[in-house]
Amino acid sequence: MKFSGFSRDLLTWYRRAARPLPWRREPSLYRTVVSEFMLQQTQVATVLPYFQRWMVEFPDFRVLAAAPEARVLKLWEGLGYYRRARHLHQLAKIVAAEPGRERTPEGWGELPGVGPYTAAAITSIAFSARAACVDGNVVRVLTRLTADESPYPDGVSAARVLTPLAEELLPAQAPGDHNQAMMELGATVCLRRNPCCLVCPVRSYCAGAGRGAPEAYPKIAPKKVERMEVTRVWCERRGSLLLHRTHPDSRRLADLHELPTAEQAGVKKGTGPLLARKKRRITRFDITESIHAAKPAAVRSGEGLVWVPWAELDAIALSGPHRRWIAELRRTGGPAMPRSARGKSEPLLR
Repeated sequence: MKFSGFSRDLLTWYRRAARPLPWRREPSLYRTVVSEFMLQQTQVATVLPYFQRWMVEFPDFRVLAAAPEARVLKLWEGLGYYRRARHLHQLAKIVAAEPGRERTPEGWGELPGVGPYTAAAITSIAFSARAACVDGNVVRVLTRLTADESPYPDGVSAARVLTPLAEELLPAQAPGDHNQAMMELGATVCLRRNPCCLVCPVRSYCAGAGRGAPEAYPKIAPKKVERMEVTRVWCERRGSLLLHRTHPDSRRLADLHELPTAEQAGVKKGTGPLLARKKRRITRFDITESIHAAKPAAVRSGEGLVWVPWAELDAIALSGPHRRWIAELRRTGGPAMPRSARGKSEPLLR
């Protein structure tokens, strides 16, 4: 068999070189579930401090299930994709009520926020279920391993096609360790750019390395980037800041606060001094956000608009970028901010 010995060599390397991540050092079903939810579309380095804080406040399914949603979102603040936090909260309530639920990927796939990849990861790591995990790192490893010339429209399509190969490589013993080893290899050795082929433990099996062109794989169509411009409003009144609270049914930012857009505040775009211009990337969107000062009298009463006292700002859930921007504007005043806005809690305009 072409890949005979692959898993053995991979596991030997993994058990020697794996990063000592907290969910690996003290493994449990709960810690595995939390880490998998946090790691969806998020890098390990970003997740680490969140995971540590989360475990202090919510050490198990029971405690998380009993927590108010507002507190759950607050601890998730800055990780993005807040729907994951809601799903994790809902899942905790179900598991706490059904501690003996089945251990199969199919059973876990019925829970909120658990797709095929997450179900395979949780059940293989926690229960040794023989289920292959295929994420972006594993797609990269598998396409290089086979020098796969197939064009894929996106990573999801590639993962679907490559799952049978991943299952073929999966050993009967320690499938969870094998899955983690595949992901670890992609994250630390088989890198997207400048892969470390000279130290790769499975280089002898890799057709891409044999051809001297591992970076040619995978052949996934680049995402089309769309540019957006958003005008935000900065408005203070009697020691409070005007924010917009997203509707609870919102897909992305439900119940989170942000500086309101001009449309949400009923303010004409571009009116008032420009305080800051910020750029960020969300999935395929490049977004430029301009923050303008506005008078309270110019703001209409609208759905979701709330005046939040400065003293309460730390207690609410803000989207990560907006908390940073607000702190920066309060600290520096910004080159165009009126002098009256520069005090810690003074209103911009009375």
